Amino acid sequence: MGKVFIGYYSRTGKTEKMAEYIAEGVRLTGNTADLKKISEIKDEKDMGGYDGFIFGCPTYHRDITAGMKTFLFLAEKANLVGKMGGAFGSYTHSGESADMIFDTMLYVFKMDMVDLGSLDLKEQMVETDEGIRACQDYGKAVGQKFT
Repeated sequence: MGKVFIGYYSRTGKTEKMAEYIAEGVRLTGNTADLKKISEIKDEKDMGGYDGFIFGCPTYHRDITAGMKTFLFLAEKANLVGKMGGAFGSYTHSGESADMIFDTMLYVFKMDMVDLGSLDLKEQMVETDEGIRACQDYGKAVGQKFT
């Protein structure tokens, strides 16, 4: 059984909902999932003891948020090499954030990323049946890497 850390930033609550649905998917595979707002993480020790990591934030102005950039520099200090990972985000107009986070986790942190790539949902889709299922399936895909 694996223990997954889901760190996210959410301004309108849509990305937070995604994090909750992804956590449900992780738990459906028999693993545990802890959700944390990235603002609550003070140093890399706060990310210790986890087997997998999923990070998410919305896209603002075709970029990840400043807080997520700061968080990723902090996460790099946690030495996540080889750990399971995934990335997600919501958007209204464009959806680059999830891909940026995913690429950082894959190429900079050298993590073992979920084969699905990143999960990016338009905000209006997040709380639909299709959006909920997509998030849960993403969480399941990360959770299944532990079996």
